[in-house]
Amino acid sequence: MPRRTDLQRILLLGSGPIVIGQAAEFDYSGTQAVKALKEEGYTVVLVNSNPATIMTDPELADRTYIEPVTPEWVRKVIERERPDALLPTMGGQTALNVAMALARDGTLERCGVELIGANARAIQMAEDRAEFAAAMGRIGLATPVGRTVASLAAALDEVVETGYPAILRPSFTLGGTGGGVAYNRAEFEELVERALDLSPVHTTLIERSVLGWKEFELEVMRDARDNVVIVCSIENLDPMGVHTGDSITVAPAMTLTDREYQRMRDAAIAIIREIGVEAGGCNIQFAVNPADGEMLVIEMNPRVSRSSALASKATGFPIARIGTKLAVGYTLDELPNDITKTTPASFEPVLDYVVVKVPRFAFEKFPTADYRLTTQMKSVGETMAIGRTFKEAFQKGLRALEVERPGWVVGRTLADDRLTSDSPDDLRVALRTATPERIFQVKRALIAGLSGEAISQATGIDPWFLYQLEELLAAERWFAGLERVGAPELRRMKRMGFSDHQLAGLRGGTEQAVREERWRLGVHPAYKTVDTCAGEFPSATPYLYSSYDEENESQPLGDAGIVILGSGPNRIGQGVEFDYCCVRAGLAFRELGYKTIMINSNPETVSTDFDISDKLYFEPLTLEDVLEIVRWEHPKGVVVQLGGQTPLRLTKPLEAAGVPILGTPPDSIDVAEDRERFEALARRLGVTQPANGTARSVGEAVAVAQRIGYPVLVRPSYVLGGRAMEIVYDEGSLRDYFEKAARVARASGADRPLPRRRVRGRRGCHRRRPPRRDRRGHAAHRGRRGALGRFGLRAAALPHRGPAGGGDAALHQGVRRGARGSRADQRPVRHQGRCGLRAGGEPPGLPHGAVRQQGYRGIPRPAGGGRDDRADPGRTGRSR
Repeated sequence: MPRRTDLQRILLLGSGPIVIGQAAEFDYSGTQAVKALKEEGYTVVLVNSNPATIMTDPELADRTYIEPVTPEWVRKVIERERPDALLPTMGGQTALNVAMALARDGTLERCGVELIGANARAIQMAEDRAEFAAAMGRIGLATPVGRTVASLAAALDEVVETGYPAILRPSFTLGGTGGGVAYNRAEFEELVERALDLSPVHTTLIERSVLGWKEFELEVMRDARDNVVIVCSIENLDPMGVHTGDSITVAPAMTLTDREYQRMRDAAIAIIREIGVEAGGCNIQFAVNPADGEMLVIEMNPRVSRSSALASKATGFPIARIGTKLAVGYTLDELPNDITKTTPASFEPVLDYVVVKVPRFAFEKFPTADYRLTTQMKSVGETMAIGRTFKEAFQKGLRALEVERPGWVVGRTLADDRLTSDSPDDLRVALRTATPERIFQVKRALIAGLSGEAISQATGIDPWFLYQLEELLAAERWFAGLERVGAPELRRMKRMGFSDHQLAGLRGGTEQAVREERWRLGVHPAYKTVDTCAGEFPSATPYLYSSYDEENESQPLGDAGIVILGSGPNRIGQGVEFDYCCVRAGLAFRELGYKTIMINSNPETVSTDFDISDKLYFEPLTLEDVLEIVRWEHPKGVVVQLGGQTPLRLTKPLEAAGVPILGTPPDSIDVAEDRERFEALARRLGVTQPANGTARSVGEAVAVAQRIGYPVLVRPSYVLGGRAMEIVYDEGSLRDYFEKAARVARASGADRPLPRRRVRGRRGCHRRRPPRRDRRGHAAHRGRRGALGRFGLRAAALPHRGPAGGGDAALHQGVRRGARGSRADQRPVRHQGRCGLRAGGEPPGLPHGAVRQQGYRGIPRPAGGGRDDRADPGRTGRSR
């Protein structure tokens, strides 16, 4: 079935500014859509107001309007450009709502514009809660008991039937905006008024609570010939009651029986046919009662969503690209799979790995905000990790968040895990409330002796996931109790996702010592390809993830390759604009004849699309993970200056390891980032700086503030978007600030330098810089003169405690245990110069024997392309 020739000019709507629930994933989907339409020869007109996106680059669409994505402005563009069709499904809820407004007011019909991908009837039926419930009833599927209301009086009548707690879901809103859970009448009235106000059509669904039920999603695609494929199944670790964007999610679904999955699959196919999505993709959410298996349909998004971006990256199946081609007339069997290049898109993806998505929150920016997680989305970004098992992917995902957690590690204080007590009874109470820290509270609960069953009852988390977490805890105790550690023991822990930082903490050593010993023993990750078909067909696209398996499917690029470090998960202050920079750099290097190697962990972005770089490593942006990729690839160099603060923090360790840094020299980066060095430069150039001083203790800070005069601005350096920056008006507030700052510093790990605080007058700023280290790796603090020579403060370290591994080592009490975690032999851990047991510390980096003696080009790596340093380089297939 050839593409439609009656269409010549197609209008594409972007999603506008980044907001919670509508972020970089729609730049990804919009960019794919533009490229797909251009490949088919269509003239593409784009409307979007976000200048930080790839899709608004002038060279992408034929005509790009940087205008508000509103009915009024889009109507003007339509009247001027006269497109034949409008594709509304790639720009999130914003584009969908604008398209529907233009359909209702007659603009589309008057100008002869056809909605493609999903027509107005399908969008209305999917987005209007009452119509969707009626449609589900027609095909014999159940939805939660409830009714759509348009007034507070009608809502109060309905809640008599549903009872409390009641769920509110406003119509035509994004990310659950305006929704919530009401446990009493006062909360209910407040939520209803807000929901009606935020809904564009001023209606909201009041439905019976299904809190505690398991939640699943299916990504579904359909073509004009009624062919349907299920691209991916996704399971939420958190139960119903937590927005899927705020929950840790896993693909494929882990706890469904085959019968339950087939029933859900049949229901999804029936839904997309009944709603009438004729050519494109959608996201359908289900709830399953863990007690009896009862299944309810929660909702459907007749467009690509954040879950669609996750499913695309998890499977290698480009949903937005294929959905766009379906919208212009192609069928699934006619479109090739862009990963394998041999199978058609009608082949449903099959995974032989596990994908875990972990949300990133920004409550540190808003300490007084309500941190409880409900049906309204609050996360600002997410990471995705791939592993051979859930345990491996889970721990990789947590360390990719860049929140000072090297894995599943509890905080150094109870407050870090949003707790006031760790008694079993208090933990059981805390676990009943979903918070960003609940997954770490689960670990504290297991250590405190709560059973998996008790934790499941408190949280609603399926017992299968808790069994996996119990096994991780048992592995920690086993590893901490070993007399000696060899390659088999290290490999076992690494296959469960443990970082070198975690292993060091478990045995009272340093991350550097663990890495040296692991490298000496030849324990390195292998890199596997994402191929959409579980290895049945070879992958033509090097889209890779690490695992401590035996066979390596990645062929090093050597000097032809250049590594670009991405920006990691979106957060306030580091968003899609840095992904834009990385993408443009990759394309520029390609024009210069180089092969590009992208490292990133963000599934929402264009940089993690399959066709942007020559090789894509879906890995955390930590020193350990980056060094392993550099060791394997031996690239010409690494670009750190384009991904924001995340790669900048790796500049010094990478340089110390002998890795060539391309672009701005590391010392120049440090001059810009280090406030004192920058001020010295400003003095040399004759540029005036505000009065300020540097402090490492409360006393020093008070003295500086008294000289400057209140109010003062207090801020750490090497931070993003002004994190932990405060305007302080008196001495009491300043002392409180430093108390909080010391707690943040301790949470970052004992082998990490404590932050330097700069105190300035109200117009000034304050930066933080890691102190220099001496040859043995110990902090070598030295005072520097403040701006204009007014304050010469010598750093005095704030107190910190515990080994390098964070709070877990303290909880394990630093004792030896037997293989089963017994406390029978409670001798102190000794420093023996073996893995994780070495006294002293060194800056993180490559093993010094390799780097200092041989330099970067002498870094050892496994021979050929295979098994650690022993494999046959000619073998590239995946072992089963």
